[in-house]
Amino acid sequence: MKIIPPFFHLSSQELNLLLILLIIALLFALVLVWRKKNKQARILFESWKKEEYSRWLEWIREEADKRAGIQAEAMFKEWQRREEQTIRRDAVRRSQSVIRGKVTEHLIPWFSDFLYHPSDARFLGSHVDFIVFNGLSEGCLEEIVIVEVKTGSSVLSPRERTVARIVEEGKIRFEIIRKK
Repeated sequence: MKIIPPFFHLSSQELNLLLILLIIALLFALVLVWRKKNKQARILFESWKKEEYSRWLEWIREEADKRAGIQAEAMFKEWQRREEQTIRRDAVRRSQSVIRGKVTEHLIPWFSDFLYHPSDARFLGSHVDFIVFNGLSEGCLEEIVIVEVKTGSSVLSPRERTVARIVEEGKIRFEIIRKK
């Protein structure tokens, strides 16, 4: 039978050396694990930092958009209020001008600078304002005059210019329509 030598036959110096080597190996392993975990922690932190930065940036943009929207809405309402006042003033001014023109058109035969007898004038109001049968009220028709009344700086419309051109070219006739 064989005798098995004891598993460890180490001197105390060798045992101390072995323990020191074991401690160094454990410390080395601990440092490696610590570095690995530290690296993972840094990666995790950087990822969190980026996500948090993106989240904050998005929140800031949303808040800025909301505030810009509120400001734009307020500016639009102020502009709209000012423009509405301007449009209303302009509409009133134009309306007054139109009313003044319409009144003048109806009353012009009784003004002193109207060259014809008021009884000879017939108001039409569209296309031309009056047809004057000059002299008809006195029994002696001298001419038929087409009159357009303008006030202020108003000018002839395209239709009115066409009527004036046709009259000047003499393209006028008299027609009788008989109804049975």
